[in-house]
Amino acid sequence: MVELVEEGKVRWIGVSNFDCDLLDSCEAIRHVNSVQPPLSLIDPGARDEVIPWCRQHGTGVIVYSPMASGILTGAFDAARAAALPPNDWRSTAPQFNEPALTRNLQIARAVGDMAQRLGTTPSALAVAWTLSLPGVTAAIVGARRPDQVDDWVGAPDLRLAQSDLAELEALISPVRTESPVPEGASA
Repeated sequence: MVELVEEGKVRWIGVSNFDCDLLDSCEAIRHVNSVQPPLSLIDPGARDEVIPWCRQHGTGVIVYSPMASGILTGAFDAARAAALPPNDWRSTAPQFNEPALTRNLQIARAVGDMAQRLGTTPSALAVAWTLSLPGVTAAIVGARRPDQVDDWVGAPDLRLAQSDLAELEALISPVRTESPVPEGASA
């Protein structure tokens, strides 16, 4: 990638799904201009290490999957998870299966309730939360149908009060403090 920049073929270097150790290795060779980590209320991990690293190094952060691949849209439930076709990657993903699914759907319901109170959609609230975090430059937001864009297009204009952010933090703090139990071990 450095050679491509030096040859003038690309302007900036960006990476995806890199942890801080990989970012340090890259930064020792050449500045990393952009990092693309997953970030959502279901998967908030990037804000604890990767995003602070990026802030410290002047690196842009373009998060992806702010609606947790559909869980936070308000249109997902246990029946829909059970009906996912085998060729849908979510059918085997841990966050769409038990035991995580129940917790994730509880978070989604709370986001839906909060969104209704704020006069917005769950999708817009989920995206707005990611954009509210210091160090996040932008969010990659997907849709399978054009009408789904209407659910989150207003997210950049949604300003969350400190009390809203604290409420969201309370929802996800158990997610942040849980430590995975190694396979074969008892909890």
